Amino acid sequence: MSHNFQIIQGGMGVGVSSCTLARTVSKRGQLGVISGTGIATCLARRLQDGDPTGDLRRAIAAFPLPAVAQRMLNKYFVPNGIAPGAPYKLAPMPTINFSDGLNELTVLGAFVEVWLAKEGHTGVVGMNLLEKIQTPTLASLYGAMLADVDYILMGAGIPRFIPGALDNLAAGKPAEYRIDVEGAPSNEPYMSRFDPVAFAGDAPLPSVKRPKFLAIISSATLALTLARKSNGKVDGFIVEGPIAGGHNAPPRGQVQLNDRGEPIYGPRDVPDLEAIKDIGLPFYLAGGYATPDQLAAARATGASGVQIGTAFAFCNESGMDPDLKAQIITRALNDEARVFTDPKASPTGFPFKVLETPGTMSEQAVYEGRTRICDQGYLRRAYKKEDGTIGYRCAAEPIDDYLKKGGTAEEAAGRKCLCNGLLATIGLGQTNAAGVTEIPILTAGDEVALLKRYLKPGATSYSANDVLDYILAPVAASQTASVT
Repeated sequence: MSHNFQIIQGGMGVGVSSCTLARTVSKRGQLGVISGTGIATCLARRLQDGDPTGDLRRAIAAFPLPAVAQRMLNKYFVPNGIAPGAPYKLAPMPTINFSDGLNELTVLGAFVEVWLAKEGHTGVVGMNLLEKIQTPTLASLYGAMLADVDYILMGAGIPRFIPGALDNLAAGKPAEYRIDVEGAPSNEPYMSRFDPVAFAGDAPLPSVKRPKFLAIISSATLALTLARKSNGKVDGFIVEGPIAGGHNAPPRGQVQLNDRGEPIYGPRDVPDLEAIKDIGLPFYLAGGYATPDQLAAARATGASGVQIGTAFAFCNESGMDPDLKAQIITRALNDEARVFTDPKASPTGFPFKVLETPGTMSEQAVYEGRTRICDQGYLRRAYKKEDGTIGYRCAAEPIDDYLKKGGTAEEAAGRKCLCNGLLATIGLGQTNAAGVTEIPILTAGDEVALLKRYLKPGATSYSANDVLDYILAPVAASQTASVT
């Protein structure tokens, strides 16, 4: 399987990298990517909204294990949708040992999104996952593989157990994935497990292919570690710099903050591209590469191409709430779009880029007015209790609960509920018993200020094709010239 794409569309979660966006990019011969983050919850809530287009049910009808599909439809589909302002039925919270219901919902969610992204064309599609969100990983991989996903992309950690998991799942064998458990000794591993045969039950085991694996890294050291020590083949790298949106790798060495309170990145954080090139695997550059000149510069280093996120996050096809997209584009046009690299926002402990937007969690008063709750659990961390059992805690949960579980007030200060905030960003925010709907949180790379370059004269919105046309124009011109 050899592909010649130069652009990878970033896998922005939750749900911003939608099947519609990925399909549009893939039809242009580039790598369209869906976000696998929170994919079970996204499916459950969209089914509860009534699936007005019928797209979800069309994909579900193609799922190769009909009994699983029917169980999830029976549990979550609401004809004509739940009443406005009614709360969504919650999906089960993820743990090391998934419940059968959450396993099925996660597999089906990944299948549906990849299937829709691949519908009607022969281009390639990838799925993006986060190493920091470990417990849903195996079920998400299998669901995507059932839909014939072509690439898996993963960052936010050291994903060295993914290649072996892909090998096993493709062979129809059980796959295991090591879960980080705070307080557990290194010689006492905790593993999540997924068995395709057990999942299929009495049904014939579907045949699946092994997708290629691209690891998202920030240094040559990490690239070399993954290439040498992963439990299977790594097929390439995405080298992401600190101006990219979402989670960033922390600065190397002792972290210092600038006058705004953002982590300071220095020379040690500049990846050694020559060393990465010497590994001999394809690599792509990410973070500030959304122009023709930057694409050409990346190619000149030996990179196969670039990954672009922010430019696609605010295009018509992305899953972000349209009103939020319009607001950010207006702010960009007025030179008011600002990003803050928040060292505290994410419960993962990684710096997280927060787009400063009125009425969202980026405003301190709005954030402090939100009632803290942890009812999604994707960013909870497993920890070993004194009695030897496993517990789960999140620094963004109610502080008293976090303290009872061994956390500290310092760790909890400033943490934002990314799970609920990002679901609200795509219009799937939960409404509580008091009728209050969750508040969005937006993330973007530093290049959000430059969105105007994708707008045609007089336009206030743009498409994914506008982004591709802008970046690939010199490439297309060169190819035309070579033909004539």
